[in-house]
Amino acid sequence: MPIVLPLLLLLCFFTHCTLCFSASKPQTLILPLKTETLPHGFAPHSTNKLSFHHNVTLTIQLSVGSPPQKVTMVLDTGSELSWLHCKKAPNLNSVFNPLASKSYSPIPCSSPVCRTRTRDFSIPVSCDPKKLCHATLSYADASSIEGNLASETFGIGLSTQPGTIFGCMDSGFSSNSEEDAKTTGLMGMNRGSLSFVTQMGLPKFSYCISGRDSSGVLLFGEAKFAWLRPLNYTPLVQISTPLPYFDRVAYTVQLEGIRVSGKVLPLPKSVFVPDHTGAGQTMVDSGTQFTFLLGPVYTALKNEFIQQTKPVLRVLNDPNFVFQGAMDLCYQVPMNRPSLPQLPTVTLMFQGAEMSVSGERLLYRVPGMVRGSDSVYCFTFGNSDLLGIEAFVIGHHHQQNVWMEFDLEKSRVGVAEVRCDLASQRLGLGV
Repeated sequence: MPIVLPLLLLLCFFTHCTLCFSASKPQTLILPLKTETLPHGFAPHSTNKLSFHHNVTLTIQLSVGSPPQKVTMVLDTGSELSWLHCKKAPNLNSVFNPLASKSYSPIPCSSPVCRTRTRDFSIPVSCDPKKLCHATLSYADASSIEGNLASETFGIGLSTQPGTIFGCMDSGFSSNSEEDAKTTGLMGMNRGSLSFVTQMGLPKFSYCISGRDSSGVLLFGEAKFAWLRPLNYTPLVQISTPLPYFDRVAYTVQLEGIRVSGKVLPLPKSVFVPDHTGAGQTMVDSGTQFTFLLGPVYTALKNEFIQQTKPVLRVLNDPNFVFQGAMDLCYQVPMNRPSLPQLPTVTLMFQGAEMSVSGERLLYRVPGMVRGSDSVYCFTFGNSDLLGIEAFVIGHHHQQNVWMEFDLEKSRVGVAEVRCDLASQRLGLGV
């Protein structure tokens, strides 16, 4: 569920271990993370260690088709269907050519895949004039994409998975065409039946993004390392009855409160619980950069943060400036200041676990924005109401230096604070 996309992660292939896409014998695949502004080509070594780069969206590079074509896909835990651009356009640097692949096979409308496995799509599939299964996907940032479902061979390292279902897209609208031009498509990683992780039969995956030097780790399989402290788990919230505003295949957890320094915001727990329509769920989403809170919660957090930072920060008094359409708390910080002042830690309190956001992760410098001799920094929590989103969304900026585990077998998300740059070094993932 990409919301406002300013970041890029790229996966290149290195050596570490073998990966078998099998539910009965899952192996572990470890990938290093590194920041890149633009995706570059493969850095092939011997087998399956992957280089994972990030700047604004998380992306993975892999091969698709027979013979294989290299593609770059946004890694998105908030989406189900993986898709690729299949039609050349002036604004696209990379497309997948299905006509050049011997293993490409379009999905007909009569297929059980089209009729039953697309039930969680927000827009029902349709039948095109050629009797092929046609999908239209829309995202919270107003982007949309459409095309036909197909099956194809996907490869990561030396392992391949034939018959993977994806969308071969030929038209759409992007709210950020510059970022869209850098990638070939999107890899859906939620809990839906057609997501990449479900189709691969993988029981769990983890990632760890550094806030220090932009290194990190992406791992498919079991994470058992002596240096990794025990994870705290929060259960996934699951609702069997379809509700209009509840995404049943998202990684939904229960937010129970927010603490600023030692002060818990005086809010009833009911404001964090989805209502009878499903509005108000809390989703962990790698496809979104920042974190967005529903209006009443955001306002309470904003007011408390302003109160606690009054002695050290000067608020930008410009009611017409709202960063990325939802972040209206910004500050003026002198450009000659070597570092930000000490800021109060914001802790997200979940059932069974907590995530703390501190230091530089709380404020984001707006590129190119200057007021006099000051840079402009904005609070990295935004207002969901301003985006028209009926949900709390935990973005990847606030997942930095946290080991994030998505356990599909036990329906839970695990977290543990860790220096992700050191994790990369310990795993020998120098990039």
